Amino acid sequence: MAETQSIARTFPVKPKLKPTSANSSTPTPESKYWKSFKTPKEIQTPQTLVSSINSIVFSPTSPHDFAAAHSATVSIYSGKTLEPKTTISSAFRDTVTSASFRSDGRLIAAGDLSGAVQVLDLKTRVPLRRLRGHTRPVRVVRYPRVDKLHLFSGGDDAIVKYWDITTESKIYDLLGHKDYVRCGDASPVSDDMFVSGSYDHTVKVWDVRVMNSGSVMEFDHGKPVEDVIYLPSGGLVATAGGNSVKIWDILGGGKLLCTMESHNKTVTSICVGKIGKESGEEAQQYRILSVALDGYMKVFDYAKFKITHSMRFPNPLMSVGFSPDCSTRVIGASNGTLYIGRRKVKESESMELVDVGGFGQVEEPQRRVLRPSYYRYFLRGQSEKPSEWDYLIKKPKKIKVTEHDKLLKKFMHKEALLAALNGKNPANVVAVMEELVARKKLMRCVSNLETEELGLLLKFLQRYSTMPRFSRFLMGLTKKVVEMRAEDIKSSDELRGNIRNLKRDVEEEIRLQQTLLQIQGIVTPLLKIAGRR
Repeated sequence: MAETQSIARTFPVKPKLKPTSANSSTPTPESKYWKSFKTPKEIQTPQTLVSSINSIVFSPTSPHDFAAAHSATVSIYSGKTLEPKTTISSAFRDTVTSASFRSDGRLIAAGDLSGAVQVLDLKTRVPLRRLRGHTRPVRVVRYPRVDKLHLFSGGDDAIVKYWDITTESKIYDLLGHKDYVRCGDASPVSDDMFVSGSYDHTVKVWDVRVMNSGSVMEFDHGKPVEDVIYLPSGGLVATAGGNSVKIWDILGGGKLLCTMESHNKTVTSICVGKIGKESGEEAQQYRILSVALDGYMKVFDYAKFKITHSMRFPNPLMSVGFSPDCSTRVIGASNGTLYIGRRKVKESESMELVDVGGFGQVEEPQRRVLRPSYYRYFLRGQSEKPSEWDYLIKKPKKIKVTEHDKLLKKFMHKEALLAALNGKNPANVVAVMEELVARKKLMRCVSNLETEELGLLLKFLQRYSTMPRFSRFLMGLTKKVVEMRAEDIKSSDELRGNIRNLKRDVEEEIRLQQTLLQIQGIVTPLLKIAGRR
């Protein structure tokens, strides 16, 4: 008999009702990846520039410096330290709207509201070429993927121009848009093709090898186009306009593949980001990063057509950039703030070969192998995390038995109820009451309570009976307690005070519920009207 009692299992009383938080879901590996982009310790506060940041571009060559266009200035930031490296302002007469690095990272082209396109040397900050031809402000300037001698630009004159940089002359005027040309991008697979977006709701694909027929393809976004980019394959194009981002299949004749409408306000900029992890299901996959005036940055998996991450910023966002080495993310806001995030890269990812001065690259020496003569040999593996296919054998947790659980196990029902009331945890008190109801002992416990103990129970009921989480159970219990112990309540001033407080709280809750119903009656018709539009 003693052996049977020793192996008997104990099941502690647990609350049946437990509120769940909206953020209680386990974060996905991809969400953890995007959250790992944090402001470095060297930059404690966001970088603040003079005015709205119109464009952010990264250099295609290591260490991937990035340029931010704001007011009449282009600021160059170091890709290593993320500190300002140089500022180019003397070459511009008006606000800079767009910038683009050449494929070798030595030159940068930028356009401004005066209608001019400047080609500048990053080392000397001297303008090498000035391309004049636009009669209205220039909104987009882009170099081809590899070609160093040509670029294209578009502006508010609704014309896309293709330039020969060496002679400072225009090669083609690409006509077809009927409103401001606000964005464009060069094809990642061909230096002769590029795409432009306009406020006339259209996106046009151009090929400078066939110029007699105008654009080779055109599709309608449905709203003024704020940004357009090629996706890495070269066969898909993403457009942003209004509160939506759309994916188009160029190889399929301009077919619409997907529409993402997760922003509440106008999407201002999009770019391609890459998950630079070495392993995992999401490793080495591309995503679309979009920012909008609602202050949100969204990450869109266009292979699965779903949003994988969202991040809120305090200001309306105007531009976004992502470094080619997947280590830096930069977002520009309307008030001139730069939100710079950097991901910590493991040494194995960032440096596998070391350059030994003049003798080429050699592999780094491997770490010393642990042997039984080292103390660390006996500690190895303690911090290792299980892989995906490992079978976990968990150590059974010791059950922590509370005081009221011990009393319930001994069938001391009244003492268990008082222990829970003194513990001041309402969830545990309700759990004990529900257990006593199941044992048909709750009302007997209430009838055996002394005057002070009854006051303790009434105080609990007065405080928690109007709480929505417990009200369904406690309101019925309160009615039965008042009916059963009416004589004791009348004979005690303290108990009568508890009943008055309980009555006041119940009346206040009723008034609150009536007010909420009135508000619901006002809001519901408005929501139905808004849903019809």
